[in-house]
Amino acid sequence: MKVQSSDYKPGDSDIRPWGSYEVTGVGKTPDGADYCDKIIVVNPGQILSLQSHKHRQELWRVTEGVLTVICDGERKTLKQGQSVSIPLGAVHCMANLEDVPCVVSEHQEGICREDDIIRYIDAYGRGVAQGGDKVQASIALYEQILKEAEAGRSDG
Repeated sequence: MKVQSSDYKPGDSDIRPWGSYEVTGVGKTPDGADYCDKIIVVNPGQILSLQSHKHRQELWRVTEGVLTVICDGERKTLKQGQSVSIPLGAVHCMANLEDVPCVVSEHQEGICREDDIIRYIDAYGRGVAQGGDKVQASIALYEQILKEAEAGRSDG
């Protein structure tokens, strides 16, 4: 069953190929938009799919570790206490190139559903959509980060 924001409740969690998440809060913002708060754990040497959302924006804040971020063709490195806004429609992903788990506090606003994920490239063989020119720079960065993660795992 597809999860909709109204179906989320604090304590919901899932194990994914890259790590895990737990829902810590859901509700409505003062202007009436849905929101969902999650704690995301990205395991060492792992990367989430390169994706976008039609109906939500996100704010990521690193609470532990170091996070490598792609957002619309730009690569950023965030350390504990740093954050990044992921605008509506932005092509984005997060990765952990370090040897310890990275913990991220994610705040979603808009229509918060698991089925609002458009994947463009995925390290775990999940289905992907075609992307235009806007996506190509982000795909090149994704492939570079994936190689770095694989090299890090083979060095360990």
